Formats: sequence, structure tokens, C-alpha cells
Amino acid sequence: MTAGTAAAALAGCLSSGSGGDDGDGELDDWLGALEAYDGPVDRTGEDEVAVTVGAESDGLAFDPLAVAVDVGTTVVWEWTGRGGRHNVVDRDGAFASEYHDDEGATFEYTFDETGTFAYYCDPHRALGMKGGVRVR
Repeated sequence: MTAGTAAAALAGCLSSGSGGDDGDGELDDWLGALEAYDGPVDRTGEDEVAVTVGAESDGLAFDPLAVAVDVGTTVVWEWTGRGGRHNVVDRDGAFASEYHDDEGATFEYTFDETGTFAYYCDPHRALGMKGGVRVR
């Protein structure tokens, strides 16, 4: 292996985002057009993580937009009561909540395998109400 080949291989291993091995590239593709998205919030090491449904002044966002968690972590989505009726639907069908519009309603899902889980609110998906979970 030449020095140039070794350097290129090392650069590939160290890269992040859509070309890296960390899997956040899929979240970047899913959420990258949203102005507030700046990568997943690191919540590894926590047994339970909260995500707000109906965040922002218009109530049409999840907060945080994306989280990174460990296998076995339970994510609890909690409704604010703002923005109308919302649900939480995994793009690939792993989970789906019922519709809620009342403050304090919750939905939870325990992530038992690694991967990237892109989700959305069905009535507000076209308005950019999307989120994601990266399980490491």
C-alpha cells in the first residue's frame, strides 16, 4: 500500500456525514433542508430520552430534531398541545403513534437495534415536521 493510498483509506475512515461510518448521513439527508438541523443531539448513556411534539412557536416541529442514543434507550415523545393534531410515524414502519392534540399526551418506543430511524408527523410532513433517531 502506498502512502497516498493509506492516507486516502484513513481519510475515508475518519469522515463523517453522508460518507462516514457513523450513519448520520441518512439523518443529514432526511433533515438537512431544515434550517434548525445541526446534527443529532448526543443522548447516549441515557436510558430514556424526551422529544417534544409541537415545538417552536407554530407547533410544527420536534425538539430536538434528531437524537443519538444507545441500543435499549426508550424515546418518549410528549405533545405540547400546539400546532394541531400530530402523530409520530417511522418512515420505514417500525413504529407509529396515534394522533394527539392534547398537551401531555405521550408515545414511547424502545430502540432495540442499531440503525437510523427517520420519522415524521403525517399531517405536517409536507411542512417539514420530521425528526430522527440514530441508535448506536
